[in-house]
Amino acid sequence: MANTITNMVALSAIAFATNSFTTITTEGEKKDIKVENSTMVWKGYKVTGSHEGTVDIKSGSLIFKEGVLAGGDITINMASIESTDLEGEYKGKLEGHLKSDDFFGVQKFPTASLKLTKVKATGKNSYTAIGDLTIKGITKSVDLDISVYGNKANASVKIDRSEFDVRYGSTSFFDGLKDKAIYDEFDLVADFEF
Repeated sequence: MANTITNMVALSAIAFATNSFTTITTEGEKKDIKVENSTMVWKGYKVTGSHEGTVDIKSGSLIFKEGVLAGGDITINMASIESTDLEGEYKGKLEGHLKSDDFFGVQKFPTASLKLTKVKATGKNSYTAIGDLTIKGITKSVDLDISVYGNKANASVKIDRSEFDVRYGSTSFFDGLKDKAIYDEFDLVADFEF
């Protein structure tokens, strides 16, 4: 009886130690994204050029089944939007404008999220995925390309901001903008470590 109790305690300790590093769900193996080692870069386009910058990942995880990507989700800290192609006053003005109600309204909508709903392997380390992207409380389906190498992943997606009621400078909502027009589609590229 003492041996049985000792064995049960040992097995419980091993199970606890294992689960503290990786959570096994009914869907697969969940691996948390190390946000401090991960980056997300955006690039927006206008008639007269482009702007680019970063936005922070607040939290997230990827799910694997037998070593194959099967799902995942991330939460994005919209209040962290930064421009990396401008400096000084112009940098501050662009960042303030992107955070305002003209664009992402971060005071009311401080986070955005992405949940992978379908993932299909297209090669040894590459995948196409469909995800539910939520920006400003609006959820739309987006297509992503994802690569996974060891404990790192790269994802890229093209987003149509007009689908999320981000109207400023959009020819989808306003006529006669000419060279003041800002294209609806912008690129988002993320490098994850997990």
